[in-house]
Amino acid sequence: WARAVRGLLLDVSGVLYDSGGDGGVPIAGSVEAVRRIKASGLKLQFCTNETQATREKFVKKLQGMGFDISVAEVTAPAPAACRILKERSLRPHLLVHNALIPEFAEIDKANPNCVVIGDAAENFTYANLNEAFRVLIGMEKPVLISLGRGRYYKETDGLKLDVGAYMKALEYACDVQAEVVGKPAKMFFESALAEMGVPPQQAIMIGDDIVNDVGGAQRCGMRALQVRTGKYRPCDENHPHVKPDAYVNNLAEAVDIILQQL
Repeated sequence: WARAVRGLLLDVSGVLYDSGGDGGVPIAGSVEAVRRIKASGLKLQFCTNETQATREKFVKKLQGMGFDISVAEVTAPAPAACRILKERSLRPHLLVHNALIPEFAEIDKANPNCVVIGDAAENFTYANLNEAFRVLIGMEKPVLISLGRGRYYKETDGLKLDVGAYMKALEYACDVQAEVVGKPAKMFFESALAEMGVPPQQAIMIGDDIVNDVGGAQRCGMRALQVRTGKYRPCDENHPHVKPDAYVNNLAEAVDIILQQL
C-alpha cells in the first residue's frame, strides 16, 4: 500500500493533535512527521472537518504547536459551503460555533432559505436546535447543509458528540436528508486532491475516523490508513463495511513506512 505515492492527505484532529479546552496537544511524533513529509517532496494537503474556528485561527493554533502548515494547505468545510451557498443563491440560518461565523461574512443571511449546521459545541442548545427546526419545517423543500457528519471526536478530556448527531435529529424531525459538505463527501476529497494536483490512485489518506476518513477516501479511489490515535477504538478493526489498507500506531509510523518506499 505504500508504493507509488505522490501525495498525502492528513486528517488533523486525532492525527496531528488532540483538541481540548486548553487548545489541545500535539500527538507524539506528529510535528516531526509533517516536517519529514515536506522535506521528502511529497505533496501534502490537510483535510479536516474542523468547524469550531476559521481556517486562519485554526492554522495559527497549529503553527503555535510547532506544525509547518499554511491556510492554503487546508481543505475545510466552511469555505466549500460558502461556494455552494453563492452558487445556489442560498441564504443560510447558521447553527455553528461562534468562532466560525466570520467565514460566512460575505454571505447574505437575511430571510433564510436553508440551514447550515456545523460543530456548534455549546451552541447546541434546545432553543437553537428548535430554531433551526422551525426554519426547515416552514419550507416546502427544506435544505439542510451539514459541515460534516462525524458522530464524535476526541478532546483531551474524552470523547465529545460531533455535528452528525445533531444533523440526524434535524433530518428526522424535518423528514429531510442533509447535504454533507466535508468528509466523507466525495466532492470534498476530490477538491483536496485537485488542490494537490495528484490523482486518487497516487494518494493516501491518513485519518482516525474509520467511516469518514478511511471509508470516504477509499470510495474516491484512494488508499487509506487508520491511526490508532484520536477517536480510534479497537472495535474499529472489526468494522463490518470499512477495511483500511493498513492500521498504524500513529502518523510517525505511517510516514516511516511511506518514506522507505520513495
